[in-house]
Amino acid sequence: MSREYVLQPFRPAVALQIDYAAELNPQQLAAVTAPPGPALVLAGAGAGKTRTLVYRVAWLLEQGVAPERLLLLTFTNKAAREMMRRVAELLGRELGGLWGGTFHAIGHRILRRHAELLGYRRDFTILDREDARDLMSACLGEAGIEVRATRFPKAEVLCDLLSLAVNTVQPLSRVIERYYPYFAALTEPIADLARRYVERKRAGNVMDFDDLLALWLRLLQEHAPVRELYQRRFQHVLVDEYQDTNQLQSDLLDLLVAPHHHLMAVGDDAQSIYSWRGANFRNILHFADRHPGAAIYRIETNYRSTPEILTLANAAIAANVHQHKKELRAVRRSGARPALVACGDAHVQAAFVAQRALELREEGVALDRMAVLYRAHFHALELQLELTRRNIPFSITSGIRFFEQAHVKDVAAWLKLACNPRDEMAFKRLVKLLPGIGPKAADKLWTAFAARQLPAPPPAEVSVEEVWNPEGAAVLPDATPASGTPADTPAAPAAPMVAPALQALAELVPKKARADWAQFTATMAQVEVPPARGSAADMIRVVLEAGYTDYLETTYDNARARLEDLEQLAAFARQFPTPEEFLAQLALLTNVEAEAEGTPAQEQERLRLSTIHQAKGLEFDVVFVIMLCEGLFPSARSLEDAESEEEERRLFYVAVTRARDELYLTYPLIRTAGSYSGEAMQQPSRFLEELPRDLLEEWSLQLPGGGCA
Repeated sequence: MSREYVLQPFRPAVALQIDYAAELNPQQLAAVTAPPGPALVLAGAGAGKTRTLVYRVAWLLEQGVAPERLLLLTFTNKAAREMMRRVAELLGRELGGLWGGTFHAIGHRILRRHAELLGYRRDFTILDREDARDLMSACLGEAGIEVRATRFPKAEVLCDLLSLAVNTVQPLSRVIERYYPYFAALTEPIADLARRYVERKRAGNVMDFDDLLALWLRLLQEHAPVRELYQRRFQHVLVDEYQDTNQLQSDLLDLLVAPHHHLMAVGDDAQSIYSWRGANFRNILHFADRHPGAAIYRIETNYRSTPEILTLANAAIAANVHQHKKELRAVRRSGARPALVACGDAHVQAAFVAQRALELREEGVALDRMAVLYRAHFHALELQLELTRRNIPFSITSGIRFFEQAHVKDVAAWLKLACNPRDEMAFKRLVKLLPGIGPKAADKLWTAFAARQLPAPPPAEVSVEEVWNPEGAAVLPDATPASGTPADTPAAPAAPMVAPALQALAELVPKKARADWAQFTATMAQVEVPPARGSAADMIRVVLEAGYTDYLETTYDNARARLEDLEQLAAFARQFPTPEEFLAQLALLTNVEAEAEGTPAQEQERLRLSTIHQAKGLEFDVVFVIMLCEGLFPSARSLEDAESEEEERRLFYVAVTRARDELYLTYPLIRTAGSYSGEAMQQPSRFLEELPRDLLEEWSLQLPGGGCA
């Protein structure tokens, strides 16, 4: 007779430093202490999503998981830094080996180590949006396509089209058919341009923002040793804002965790509002289908809003068919019911918002604790005029980001060309700053310049052993060699490479530009060699002192402010050990959604005006949601299919859940419909019609001297 006896793995009791049960509510605790395996955490608005992630990381570390075995993926670098800071504070120690950041930042970090496997050099530079557009323009010129004459899509449109195809992992023809049907007859020449674009990127040793994900995925798919390296390293992957991931990001995650499925995805399907930029709502909806046996945790206790606002929020999203059902519950005391305010027209709506904001300020609510949210920026035109007339300070969350401004990009181009002489866009941007040099002359000069560059050395073979300790230490080295140069970054050249080639081209330069060309050459000779070459800040200062300050003064009426920007840029650059790292971060900051970093000019008290998309993740004591008219919110285009309508409803839900104490829902009864249509009656949004009237307090506006507004 035989008997089976199962040996259980022995593990000594873990002495926890944190009292998780005391720090977390029961729903949060269940998610934080979840066993290994796939887990979907549905964290409602204001329910402590970030807190849950932070404590989950701390829990794993306290269970003995090494920091280098964790990967934390977020949608802003700021969020990753904040989470890791909070974990370090909880545990009282630094987390040296833990990788945290955006998908693109992590992709960049990995590609730096393995670029040769994909036909790139490790000193590749990253194209931002404008650089990518300029490179596409060069491809159009190379193909002999006259955009204006043939009604061919412009470079910027082509870049958006290709980006959508990459991020949604769809054939170019399918993207054109679905999103750009008016270009259907041009599918073949667009595909040809896409090929040219890819070839020129590789030839120029540059990647665009999408490549940081697409090439990362290709690296893992085509190179098994590298794939297995990172699958072994990252034993626990945690993802924030999972509802905003696109198909490419989802494929990356699935491949990374394929051997073990230790993936915790945290998000809220009710806040999935970015399909227009490639986010795939189905990723969160069908998570369990791709990860069988996945545990689902709901976190529904809301710490932000009053019960009245949350009851309205639950009702606002109820009509959506495709969702993970959940119900937000309040811990705060009862407050005022949300107000429904019908206004005579858009000007009356603006007057109501302005007057009510001033009243609330008199009651003690600061202007910067209030927000006016809308579906599209043009919805707030009348309000902007009214606020200006009443001298009420306000800010609008839109406009050109700091790192996308022309003068910042000009100076960055100097550094890019010095660090990567094959960067065509940087070269052309700089030469077009000189008098008499336009696009055609820049093309000619680039051809001559590129011909004078030394031939690229054959790609060095890279092995996994270079970045993996065969002894079993799961660490990808970020060490600094004895020379002082980071391991991932090529050493600065001891002799100039760009300046001699520039000097040899002097005879090809238009006569009116030759004096400036000589200065350009002399400046580059200083920028591309030590001591300036070792510091991005020093390189910037050389550029400013060598003539760019004069260019600012002769080109812009606000030259002083722009010069101050560049001085701040130089100060910002000092935190990076190498110019290459500074440029990489600059490109990442340019491409990602702006992270709200207050500047001194913005610190004064102002009423916030914002689209709902830009307000996601924020909260305010008082929120006004305006222009709730059928065809405006939801937008007319979204009503063409049920899926788009559901996303609009999620957008309304996001707007409602930004409010802590008071919520005002407003719409005009009459509005100018267009240049030739005159005024038209407006129907209240269907989202208002779906709300039970007992959840709202209807306000009737009275005009001065009597009468209804």
